[in-house]
Formats: sequence, C-alpha cells, structure tokens
Amino acid sequence: MTPLSDDLKSLLDAPEYAVLATIDPDGLPRLSVAWVARQGEDVILSTVRGCPNTVNLERDPRASVLMYPADDPTTVHQVRGSVTLSNDPSSMFFNALSRKYVNRDDEVDEDVEDDETDWERLVVRVHPTDIQ
Repeated sequence: MTPLSDDLKSLLDAPEYAVLATIDPDGLPRLSVAWVARQGEDVILSTVRGCPNTVNLERDPRASVLMYPADDPTTVHQVRGSVTLSNDPSSMFFNALSRKYVNRDDEVDEDVEDDETDWERLVVRVHPTDIQ
C-alpha cells in the first residue's frame, strides 16, 4: 500500500470535495463529486447500493479519487487503487461525513415518500496503489 502524504491527509481531513472516477461498462470513465475522509492510509467515501458508481465498483473494483484545495486548485492529488465495499447499515459513516461537510446528521425530508429514502448505504474504501 502506498502511504498518503501529510498534505493529502490534511486535505482529506478537511471538508474539501473530491471527484471519484469509476469505469462504466462501455469503458468510459464516470466522474462524481463526493464527500471523503480517510482511515489509516485508505480513502473512504459513502455511496448507495444500485447507483452507477456502486454497480461499476462491484463489476470492476478499481477507482481514482482526485482532490484539490478550493483555495489552490492547481495543487492536485490523485489516489488510484483497488476498492472494497462494506455495509453502513445505520448510516454511521454517512452521518459522520454529513457532520463534517454540512454540520448535521442526515435528515429525512418528510415530503419524500418512504420508499425513496430506504437506501442501502455502503462505505467505499480505496486502498491506494498509486498516489500522484
């Protein structure tokens, strides 16, 4: 495993956005803006079962995460690696990200139908094999 630099660790610990890249079935990249964190040397994100990124990662467990500080977009960090998915049944990790980025736990909108909020949350763990 490739270690994260101190600068990248600081960026991952801050509420800075990242771009997750996965590979669609046709071989083209799929890019999504995401909230991120780290655990040890892994970059971790939250997703929902059935979304295109999850389907892509279940088929091909490789991803790239691109980050840069909002106040210095020319300082770019890219983490590429293999991915494991795990359940987040009580949304503990997602709620931690929500507190980090918007200072609140996930809240269900009472105007949304129950079947639209019954998502199976997953943790995406990127194990770095290459950092640029």
